Amino acid sequence: MKRVIIYPKDVMIITGKSESYSRDLLKKIKAQLNKEEHQYISVQEFCTYMGLSVSEINLQ
Repeated sequence: MKRVIIYPKDVMIITGKSESYSRDLLKKIKAQLNKEEHQYISVQEFCTYMGLSVSEINLQ
C-alpha cells in the first residue's frame, strides 16, 4: 500500500531543501487549500501545488 500523506521529511527528499523550508511549504499548501491545522496534506495535493505528476513521486 502506498502512503497517501506527505510529511516534511518527504518534502526534504523531493526538493533537496531543509526541514524548516519543507515545514513552511506544507503550511503554505495547507493555507491555500483552506485546511485546518489538524488536517494532513496528501501526496496528490502536494504534486498539484508543485506541478509534479504523482508517478514522479515514489513514496512507499
